[in-house]
Amino acid sequence: MKKESILIGAPMGDIVGSRFEFDNIHTTDFELFNHECGYTDDTICTIAVADAIVNGKNYRDSLLEWCRRYPHPMGGYGGYFRRWISSYDPQPYNSYGNGSAMRVSAVGWAFDDYEEVMTQAKMSAEVTHNHPEGIKGAQCVAVLIFLLRTGTIDKKDTEQFTNDIFGYTIPSFEEIKQNNSFNETCQGTVPVSIRCFLEANDFEETIRLAVSVGGDTDTLAAIAGSIAEAYYSVPPEYIKTTETYLSKEMLDVISKFNTKYNF
Repeated sequence: MKKESILIGAPMGDIVGSRFEFDNIHTTDFELFNHECGYTDDTICTIAVADAIVNGKNYRDSLLEWCRRYPHPMGGYGGYFRRWISSYDPQPYNSYGNGSAMRVSAVGWAFDDYEEVMTQAKMSAEVTHNHPEGIKGAQCVAVLIFLLRTGTIDKKDTEQFTNDIFGYTIPSFEEIKQNNSFNETCQGTVPVSIRCFLEANDFEETIRLAVSVGGDTDTLAAIAGSIAEAYYSVPPEYIKTTETYLSKEMLDVISKFNTKYNF
């Protein structure tokens, strides 16, 4: 089925979750968009990875270009990543933070071979997040997007596949609601985001559940949204609203990506 737009799931999740990152709301009953919302580093880095793919840049250079162009996003950059951006000769810093997983969605859409998706996800991660857990988080998200959007696996197979291939144990939603905290690691974020997708009945509910569990809400919703986008349609009105928060050059990258890869 042809999508209205692709590569909007992560930015929408990021924007919706942005205002709750440091002021969690433990309910799904909230206004999705308002004046307090904005894109964060999640969106900037997602666009950077997409730009690298669609325009033939390497991931390192594209991330540096975009993050230096947007030095003060809502919520700021993490300390190590901020130093990486400003370094004269940026090198990987063995991170297993969730930054590698929240920016990788374009890889899952752009490549049509499992091994190539795994390779490209690794490449997109290891310029900063070269710890095995950082690489694994990116590969898991990208591969799930690829497999779900091609119909290679169904939603009901997602949990078993994730456990078998990546070794993630997906906690129950009740466990998450009781125990979730602000966790910026891949191993603490990716399984929670997947559970929110599994519990939901559509794209919007996925985003709402990811925000409602608290913790690092913008990144949880960005990752969950990027996975859900591969399985569900994103309502056109939400695409349009999300676009109003983005800069023209961000929209240009999404447009070029859609022109090349929209299914």
